[in-house]
Amino acid sequence: MKRQPLFLPLTREEGIGLGIDSFDVIIVSGDAYVDHPSFASALLGRALWEKGYPTAIIPQPDWTRAEDFKRLGAPRLFFAVSSGAVDPMVNHYTPAKKQRSGDVYSPGGKRKRPDRAALVYADRLHALFPDTPIILGGIEASLRRFAHYDYWSDKVRQSILADAPADLLVFGMGERALCDAARRLSDGEEIRDVRDIPGTMYREGVKECRDPVSEAVILPSFREVTESGEAFGRACRMMAEEQDPVRGRQLIQQHPKAAIIQNTPARPLSTKELDLLYELPFTRTEHPSYREAVPALEPVKFSLVTHRGCFGNCKFCALSCHQGCIIQSRSSESLVREVRMMTRLPGWKGIVQDAGGPTANMYGMFCRQWEIHGTCRDRSCLECSSLERSLEPWGKMLRILRDIPGVRKVFVSSGVRYDLFGPHDSAILGDLCTHHISGHLKIAPEHISKEVTDCMGKPSAEVFLSFRERFEALQGTGKKRLYLLPYFMSGHPGCSLKDMVELAEFIRDEDLYTEQVQDFTPTPMTLSTCMYHTGLDPGNLQPLHVPRDREKKIQRALLHFRDARNRDLVEEGLRRAGRGDLIGYGEKCLIPPRR
Repeated sequence: MKRQPLFLPLTREEGIGLGIDSFDVIIVSGDAYVDHPSFASALLGRALWEKGYPTAIIPQPDWTRAEDFKRLGAPRLFFAVSSGAVDPMVNHYTPAKKQRSGDVYSPGGKRKRPDRAALVYADRLHALFPDTPIILGGIEASLRRFAHYDYWSDKVRQSILADAPADLLVFGMGERALCDAARRLSDGEEIRDVRDIPGTMYREGVKECRDPVSEAVILPSFREVTESGEAFGRACRMMAEEQDPVRGRQLIQQHPKAAIIQNTPARPLSTKELDLLYELPFTRTEHPSYREAVPALEPVKFSLVTHRGCFGNCKFCALSCHQGCIIQSRSSESLVREVRMMTRLPGWKGIVQDAGGPTANMYGMFCRQWEIHGTCRDRSCLECSSLERSLEPWGKMLRILRDIPGVRKVFVSSGVRYDLFGPHDSAILGDLCTHHISGHLKIAPEHISKEVTDCMGKPSAEVFLSFRERFEALQGTGKKRLYLLPYFMSGHPGCSLKDMVELAEFIRDEDLYTEQVQDFTPTPMTLSTCMYHTGLDPGNLQPLHVPRDREKKIQRALLHFRDARNRDLVEEGLRRAGRGDLIGYGEKCLIPPRR
């Protein structure tokens, strides 16, 4: 199949211009169309084209008008539906449930997608094209694939596959599963028979549910998890343990009107497959029909995705449920070719804005055992002797990129895991500081209380302090003073006011800058969200403290104790924690007395 021109078609006229009367696949996305590998609809669309399936994209349709969904007619194979790069509820509302004013994935930053967009789009498509298969995907579908706690409605909701009129759901990174589905449907199979593709889920009527394979894991049912926090915790733990693409088992969860069935996760892409995917001819620009820029493009336009996956397994992060914990790295040769291509694009100024992935310095790391024995159920990758965690491949790759003619700077903007820098990695840390940081190095200790970091799955304060000492020791050797920019989190399950006061004192004593503060937001399918909803640790089902409502506001205010606008909340928190001694004019006081 001849490669498509600069942009994937968005209109019937553009398709006819390519000699295509109808498309094999039509992607309906909640994001604007940006032809860049960081945008899923472009990545998947080009992957399908490369496999020989002409694909079109309907970005951000007006869900109140049938015409937007009918503009291309029905695809030959299926509609692929995604709400976009961010769950719409996270995208639309703050942790305090206040409506956000904009959307960086839309032209001009204007909101153009509905709440729960995947459900809305699927409903509209099914009503208009009842005989055309619908496949759900993207972050919203992936993280809402089983019964889940929804923070915004404060209740347990059914699997999105039980609510949406869809035939399949692709979870995780979807290139392999989506292309497999296209191949089988193109070969003449009916969608109801496409039931065994790894990385997909389907539903069956309770009465029609076929006999599961003998190794299948039966999760607590929807009724059980809505009635019992303990059952919800067990279900979350079982889901987290069954993310292995090698030895993973089928998961089944009964809902009132359907059985939701998950196949094993898809095997991650190989280095060769990743190289081919990311070297497809992306133009790295918005579609020319847009009159306003898409804000999300600007910080990543000249960036590189060097790898996928993260084995950090922070319990508040959904990466292990979506991208997985197996690191999939591209070759340095492929990255060089991509940078050389970028140097020929309009707007290039010699700067690679970011070379990284979910965690930049996990590039090149791998488990020696996963292809044979699969991934470990306990996810304790950082302490595992099977993990090859050398930073040398990452350091070498950065050196190669910065030596490319026409490249002035290669920045690492996506953040690093500081606990991966050992005492013997001083040279690589020095290179990072000298060549790849503009002024601040982003790191995420999140907290310093051991009880809280254990709940989060983060390293202890001692690890952070050890790294900071090594970082500061390098500052006398460079031409420019660099600073650590630590991210801290408030309101996480297991965190008390006493813990937050301890963190505030730590920030005071270490003279840290705390603009980067995150208020914990319960997002579907994470273990931390399970803790928030149930008040139990899913690992041992033991109770833990969960800050809610006003206490969440107080905890956030304690991180910004220097801001005079937070003074009353900080005082309330200090007094409730029994730390009135920190109110006054003394050197160690956090706030002055009330006037």
